Parts: sequence; structure tokens; C-alpha cells
Amino acid sequence: MSIDLPPLREVIARYGLNASKALGQNFLFDGQLLARIAAVPGDLTDAEVLEVGPGPGGLTRALLAAGARVTAIERDHRCIPALAELGDAYPGRLRVIEGDALAIDAPALFEGRPHIVSNLPYNVGTALLIGWLSADWQPWWRSLTLMFQREVADRIVATANDDAYGRLAILSQWRSAARIAMPVHRSAFTPPPKVMSAVVHFVPTDPPVGVRLPVLERLTAAAFGQRRKMLRQSLKGVAGAGDAMEMLGIEQTRRAETVTIDEFVALARTMDRSGHGSEAR
Repeated sequence: MSIDLPPLREVIARYGLNASKALGQNFLFDGQLLARIAAVPGDLTDAEVLEVGPGPGGLTRALLAAGARVTAIERDHRCIPALAELGDAYPGRLRVIEGDALAIDAPALFEGRPHIVSNLPYNVGTALLIGWLSADWQPWWRSLTLMFQREVADRIVATANDDAYGRLAILSQWRSAARIAMPVHRSAFTPPPKVMSAVVHFVPTDPPVGVRLPVLERLTAAAFGQRRKMLRQSLKGVAGAGDAMEMLGIEQTRRAETVTIDEFVALARTMDRSGHGSEAR
């Protein structure tokens, strides 16, 4: 059913919702673009969706029009009346929670597993992503469809030997399949940010057996903390790393950016099995 809503620009003007730089806000007005973003997770008819940082509700409109039941977490109290209008237009389909998404227990808001679809505020986007990827597995969410600065998006989907490859790629890809769903030009936003953006879609996968996140994090922190050095040097202080590389046939003269995600996972598993992951417990 089509619902006649006032133009988003009119709503923003009525409530004086100038984008806040302090909150990392950049608004999207293009209804067709927003509908394309809402379509990335697939059919959302009657699906639970979590949206972080809806602002005046541009993406929220697209999600509701796609049939979703939306829970929106918004820190900016100025935006609450505009979101309340949307709630009135879609009775029983929009729940708005005013607060900081970094401090809210989001999984407790849902009985099932929601999709998370958000044009994330740039200043907290990476922190939120790491929190969602580091939670217990299988995860409490069904998929992630998230807007990032293009540089961050490239780091998420990078593979070994890419300039952007590092810890964020490994954290993202050892537990999920991540892909860039679409680029978004800076001119699509109001105000336009200084950088390009991209929407990244994540689908959770079964993580490798016998690998604990703290061990993998400790290993990659050391490896990429001195990424231009050979592994024998960067992992010198990581107990068991040298023996694990020897057991797996990984040359210690290599550098971190050449080591694949599968190889890092195998190293972490081997270290843990040999008792050298205990300090990461």
C-alpha cells in the first residue's frame, strides 16, 4: 500500500534538522537510492530490521515501504518528532528508541534475528561493526547492510596483497561473506561529505572450528602493528607463533599483508591447540 508522505526536505525544514557534524550526520534524500539500499538484504516483508542513526527518516521510509518492521535507535533528540510522524503513518511498524547505539543492548530488543540496515554515522560506524562481528556466533543478526566511507568499505572486503588488507578485513571475513553492494557518490548526501561512500552487505557464515577470536585478534594485532616487517620480527613477541608458522610451512620472511585469512586462522588454531592461546582467554 502506497502511503503519501511529505517530502523529506519539507520535514527537515519544519523541524530545523540541520545535519550535525558532531554526530557524523549526512542525510540522503534520493528516494530511488534509498529504496535500492533497502532492497539489498532481500525481501523485507514483515521482517524485523534494526536501523542505527535514522536521522529524519529517509532510509526508514524506504524500509517501511519495503514492508519491514523497524526498530530505530536515534541519539539526536531533534529527530524524534520527525520519526514519530513516520510511526503515525505506519501504525505498529516503527519503534523508536532514543539513545546511543554503542550503549544499548540491541540483541535484547528482539526475540528473533533482525536484519541491520543503516546509513551509519561515520564517527561510530567501525566501532559498531566490530561489536556486531565480535558477538557470540551464530550471531544475533541475520545480515548487515551498512553505509561506510569508501576507504573503510575497501578495508572490509580487501584480500591478501591488497593495499587495504588488514585486521578489519580478517575480522569481517572469517565470520561472514562481505561484499560492496553499491558505491554512493558524495553528491548524494546533504551536506556532501569530503569522501565517497559505499554500502557493504554482510551475511554470517560458520566460523572455522577450533579458533577463538581473542587469539586471532592478538595474532593480527602484532602482525599488522608492524606490517612492513617480516613475520619473524612482527610476531617475535607472540608466544608460539614461530613454532606454528614452522608447523604450517608459512615462511617467516613473509609480511602480514601477504598472509591470507585462512592462513591467519590456521596459525591461531595451531597456537591455541599447542597451549599458546591461553593468555588470550
